[in-house]
Amino acid sequence: MNTLNEAYKAHPITLGDIIPIDFSSSPSLPDSHSWSEPVHDDDDDFSATSSIPIIDLKDPNAQKLIALACENWGAFHLKNHGIPLDVTEEAEQELQRLFSLPAEQKMKALRSPDSASGYGNARISPFFSKAMWYEGFTIIGGSSSHDAKKIWPHDYQTFCDRMEKYEKQMRSIADRLTDMMMEVLGISEEKRKWVGASDVSTALQLNFYPCCPEPNRAMGLAPHTDTSIFTILHAKSSGLQIFKEGKWIHVHPHPNALIVHTGDFTRIMSNARFCSPLHRVVPNQDTERYSMAYFYSPPTDYVISPSDLNSVARFRDVTVKEYIGIKSQKFADSLSFIST
Repeated sequence: MNTLNEAYKAHPITLGDIIPIDFSSSPSLPDSHSWSEPVHDDDDDFSATSSIPIIDLKDPNAQKLIALACENWGAFHLKNHGIPLDVTEEAEQELQRLFSLPAEQKMKALRSPDSASGYGNARISPFFSKAMWYEGFTIIGGSSSHDAKKIWPHDYQTFCDRMEKYEKQMRSIADRLTDMMMEVLGISEEKRKWVGASDVSTALQLNFYPCCPEPNRAMGLAPHTDTSIFTILHAKSSGLQIFKEGKWIHVHPHPNALIVHTGDFTRIMSNARFCSPLHRVVPNQDTERYSMAYFYSPPTDYVISPSDLNSVARFRDVTVKEYIGIKSQKFADSLSFIST
């Protein structure tokens, strides 16, 4: 059976696009990370309230409100999600323990060019001429032991156990949200059987954005859409922005809520009814930013197809594995490439 790692293995990137700089030895912004245009507008207001909806998962109208948010924004805050606070706090502790390590220790788990798991820069790096003020650690399919052992040969189990607990909670929410979305779209029971199965495609992305000496000239994570159905994000500090109506909108964390946004697979399934929002992360001069992003998709051999049979299909059918390959080559033009 194909796995998510195998799907990415067919599309290697260069080692130079994987290796982050040692941020602890960069008191100034190197030219490699200096973007040609300012990241922030002069009138940027980080204190402004986020405009994306706040949805209570216990609300009897939650399904309807989520559908509306997916149509208008492709993103929403989700509160009363039921994740125990200690599970999140313990995962956060391990996240910070990982990225506080010396660069040479983290480099022991550096991703190989044909791998999607381990330590390194974002896989979108090859599509941009400048590097991002960022480092990450990717866990594919719920197992982190292979890479964690390289970093902590004798002290990896706590990291693995806590990340596995966190992923199980994320998986439960993602299953529920996907069921809601597919019911709204009228997708048949046969096409929904994979939800809750063991072979779904998942990844947990651990992110770190160090304090940046010149945040106006740097980029934390460059603009992109996600190759997922849902991405569920936990972050305590600002930095995420969503592009809507020609403007970058700040998405500030809401207390005890997760940030959920839709990916390309949801846009295809909904026949473009739901958004797949372009988003980015901007750096900060005074505050380190940590986040955990959980990506949820069908099995790699699953055929993604538009669900609305009452209108002309906007996209052709495509398997998860095929679309990963298209995204690895076409990037921002991927949805256009499969448009009918």
